[in-house]
Amino acid sequence: MAKKILIVDDEKDIVQLLRYNLEKEGYKCFSAYDGEEAVEKAIKKKPNLILLDIMMPKMDGIEACRKIKENDNLQNTYVIFLTARNEEYSEIAGFDAGADDYITKPIKPRALLSRIKAIFKRSKVDNEVDEIVINDLTINRNRFNVTIRGHHLILPKKEFELLYLLASKPGKVFRREQILNNVWGSEVFVGDRTIDVHIRKIREKIGNHLITTIKGVGYKFEA
Repeated sequence: MAKKILIVDDEKDIVQLLRYNLEKEGYKCFSAYDGEEAVEKAIKKKPNLILLDIMMPKMDGIEACRKIKENDNLQNTYVIFLTARNEEYSEIAGFDAGADDYITKPIKPRALLSRIKAIFKRSKVDNEVDEIVINDLTINRNRFNVTIRGHHLILPKKEFELLYLLASKPGKVFRREQILNNVWGSEVFVGDRTIDVHIRKIREKIGNHLITTIKGVGYKFEA
């Protein structure tokens, strides 16, 4: 079945452009032009993904995203923010509201399609699989080893668990508290600096381009 995408923007020409390009790729699209309509359409249509503008009338994208993420029937719906605002605080607010990705305008359709495909690929990855293979990187949970471009790497336990967590869902932004709870556990007290040090050591071994820092939020693995 075709994936369903809800496109939300108060500029109708942007909605039409995105809808044309997405439907050409086989997606089933719906439209909304303000935050309130976005929430109503999301509840009614249950889309797989929502492209959501931030600055809109009646209800902005941040509030709309919060309401969507609070709905039990939309827990598996991805949200990508589309906005002309590229200030860091706006990006952080978007991720705090539950967004899965963030794209600034002007939107390049081919780049957007690539990000959407990455989001849907993420949904197919089970974070309990024994082996994760992404391009030339292989992470084997059973053997506790990492191979990149044919070279075997030995990572300490926490570095391995951190890499495995991030790579289990490429493109997903993991907040610092999520990383701490998943890798170190809620009962063990470690500071943010501990995460940064482990990320730096992992980058030294697999390259800087695979893990991106989202300032003020956390980290994500690039597919």
